[in-house]
Amino acid sequence: MNRKRVGIVIFDDVEVLDFCGPYEVFSVTRINSEKRREELSPFEVVLVAEHDQAIVTTGGMRVLPDTTYALCPSLDILLVPGGWGTRKEMHNPALLAFVTAHAAQAETLTSVCTGALVLGNAGLLNGLRATTHWRSLEWMQGLFPKVTVDSVSQVVEQGNVLTSAGISAGIDMALTVVKKYCGEEVARATARHMEYPYPESTVRRVTLATNCLL
Repeated sequence: MNRKRVGIVIFDDVEVLDFCGPYEVFSVTRINSEKRREELSPFEVVLVAEHDQAIVTTGGMRVLPDTTYALCPSLDILLVPGGWGTRKEMHNPALLAFVTAHAAQAETLTSVCTGALVLGNAGLLNGLRATTHWRSLEWMQGLFPKVTVDSVSQVVEQGNVLTSAGISAGIDMALTVVKKYCGEEVARATARHMEYPYPESTVRRVTLATNCLL
């Protein structure tokens, strides 16, 4: 099996479900769901941080990364989650350099929630349609005028770049990536295993005020 390596960036004050939701999706995916215990996932997931030490998430969970920006191997899929920590990390030169370098080589670039602000600050969303947590839509549009901010979609796919709405939307995004690589049948089986509703639509689940962006 030619496994795809997924790199998920983690940092202090990352939102837990932003990275754990996609981690769960990728780690439990199986090509043959009847051989769940015998077969590996077609995705190899690694957690990547700036330093080789525990990070502290929103809520206080301590998480050890698998590798660092400096030592990270090549990635097929790069995922940048969000959370309060992105307010600082979107200006972190080390993270921006890491994301820019790996985005140039990866097959697929993704973000969850305000992870899109990191991609935006790296210039990776210019000329694209993208989304983020509903509370940050107007902020995102003000920061990145070259980005068309989408307030109606749960997941926005623009070529090899996928952005998603907030927190739990990362699960929908990851299932979309599974569909892209393994087909809809496998993606549906993955959602079923998780007892999570398969995203039949890309429409955002949270209803926004009529005066919201777009």
